Amino acid sequence: MTGLAIDNVSMVFELPNGADVHALNDINLKIGQGELMSVLGPSGCGKTTLLNILAGFLSPTGGEITLNGDVVEGPDSKRGMVFQQGALFEWMNVSKNIGFGPSMAGVPQAEIDAKVTELLGIVGLQDFGEKMIYELSGGMQQRVALARCLCNDPDVILMDEPLGALDALTREKMQSLVLDIWKKTGKTIILITHSVEEALLLGERLIVMAPRPGRIHKEYKLPFAEMGVGADLREVKRHPDFGVKRDEILSMIWDMEEEIMGRTEDA
Repeated sequence: MTGLAIDNVSMVFELPNGADVHALNDINLKIGQGELMSVLGPSGCGKTTLLNILAGFLSPTGGEITLNGDVVEGPDSKRGMVFQQGALFEWMNVSKNIGFGPSMAGVPQAEIDAKVTELLGIVGLQDFGEKMIYELSGGMQQRVALARCLCNDPDVILMDEPLGALDALTREKMQSLVLDIWKKTGKTIILITHSVEEALLLGERLIVMAPRPGRIHKEYKLPFAEMGVGADLREVKRHPDFGVKRDEILSMIWDMEEEIMGRTEDA
């Protein structure tokens, strides 16, 4: 099968006191090549746990992940990760950060240089290749992190709250960039977010997860990502259906949070 398959994935964490936490239960998803999927839900629903399993950082206690028919058994270059903080190398300049993966893989330097130049243009940093990481703003650092991920040419890009620490204007610009890269590269992108608006904008498929154990509560197929490519995202947000879906999902997550609080008080 082409694409990413999540088959009956469950995750149970054992605690030192002998108790356990059932973080995920029986997750089933098929994600085709080139799909853009956002995932959201209340705190504790297992979003980041699922992403870490997809990346190969965690092994599920039940079920399996396959990419193009191959079982995921650990991290590899076919699945790239972009974290909330860029996790960049402060002692390297922008170009060396972007080209780090291919450099470690022994790719010829001329090939790396050409790829880095191309990616600097894609993420809008063509004049910043020689700058050090500490000279960049937070938004620019996230652009470097995204370019570094792309330089490894992964089949799937996994994004864990990559825009959460940015100011509102920079976040909007980065949302437009993610949509642009999705269309230009044809990469599969899975993005975790706490923002309902961001999930609506950056998900042609949107998964709402429920706690605990973490499971898929509802899935949406949405037009807003396509509408947002090359467009003013503020105009997309003004679409009547956008507001309807936003309010529906906000109410859904609010009800889940209320249920969680009720459980805590009962305990």
